[in-house]
Amino acid sequence: MASATNGFAGGGGGGGGKRVGPLRVQYYIVMGAVAAAVLLATLRYMPGGPGPASAAAAARSRPARTPVPTPVGTARAEVASAADEEEEERRRKREARLVLFNFGDSNSDTGGVAAVMGIRIAPPEGRAYFHHPTGRLSDGRVVLDFICESLGTHHLSPFMKPLGSNFTNGVNFAIAGSTATPGTTTFSLDVQVDQFIFFKERCNDTIQRGESAPVDERGFQNALYTMDIGHNDINGVLHLPYDEMIRKLPPVIAEIKKAIERLHKSGARKFWIHGTGALGCMPQKLAMPRDDDSDLDEHGCLSTINNVCKKFNTLLSEALDELRLTLKKSTIVFVDMFAIKYDLVANHKKYGIEKPLMTCCGHGGPPYNYDPKESCMTSDKYLCKLGEKFISWDGVHFTDAANGIVASKVLSGEYNIPRVKLASLMNTAKSDD
Repeated sequence: MASATNGFAGGGGGGGGKRVGPLRVQYYIVMGAVAAAVLLATLRYMPGGPGPASAAAAARSRPARTPVPTPVGTARAEVASAADEEEEERRRKREARLVLFNFGDSNSDTGGVAAVMGIRIAPPEGRAYFHHPTGRLSDGRVVLDFICESLGTHHLSPFMKPLGSNFTNGVNFAIAGSTATPGTTTFSLDVQVDQFIFFKERCNDTIQRGESAPVDERGFQNALYTMDIGHNDINGVLHLPYDEMIRKLPPVIAEIKKAIERLHKSGARKFWIHGTGALGCMPQKLAMPRDDDSDLDEHGCLSTINNVCKKFNTLLSEALDELRLTLKKSTIVFVDMFAIKYDLVANHKKYGIEKPLMTCCGHGGPPYNYDPKESCMTSDKYLCKLGEKFISWDGVHFTDAANGIVASKVLSGEYNIPRVKLASLMNTAKSDD
């Protein structure tokens, strides 16, 4: 081309242009080929350039890439991080877990006496809820079971039960027949507290060895310590004159107070203490021979026995007041079980109960259907219809239906001193004194 030729013309002035020699022609041909190759390469590898076939061919022509291994340190860090997350999740679950420790007698026994004594309790006990006997002296649940359910945790396993126990949410040390005063019964309150201390020490020893335990130190610290005992102590003095019965009560209260102090020394900070119920309304007491009905109150209950129960609760509440002064950073709640259980009798129609003083499972028929010489589990018993509402199951212990009503009042906080609800107490951690 003229422009190209002119551009590369030899210097000199004036006159016509020089002819390009053969070597220079070859030089321009080579340079043109190189430029074309560079242009094709640029088009081939620039984004969006060649079509799919060309891209596939180019990919086949490239050497295979060797995967870059993750550095060993990085892999270990990732594994450690995952393990830390799992441990943190376990820790959160442990902290969120609700733990209870219960001490008492048959009112809160969930199978301890059957396990320790080897008693095979037969139907119809358990028929209303579990549909088979569980060692509870009822047709269903006790108040403690309803408390556990309200907190969203499973029922407490008895400390003495060898099979099927789960202690991750606490332990039930209650044994039917137990007393607060020592020496009278095998599993008195002081022995139950000994069992708790043994359990706690074994858990701590296990954790120190690097193994897992049902309850850790934080669980013990934040746990709720419930107590429902003293009824058998009162039963043991009912043969005495009234004034002497009253004089027998302070030593019983002193044992309950001592048990709370021992538990506090071991780290307990939240206490839930039940007073005694209206024992003078129990069919067992009402069926005892008497000269006349002059001691019966307007609702058919024995006034003298109920007055002893009310005095017991007054002394217990006063003792707990004293403990609040010395154990200042602890929460100690008294529950007036007498008022709750007496209300069931006095206002029985409000709760759909037709025969408040009659036993569901027993012998003898109306008015009490109770015979101390006959068991509820004998074949010739009188048994109320399933679904009928009765307060008393066997003349001494409450039915599942009655325990459910009692538990709802316990949980309401209306009968508590101070007036706090159990659910709010479980969400509050207490510090050391």
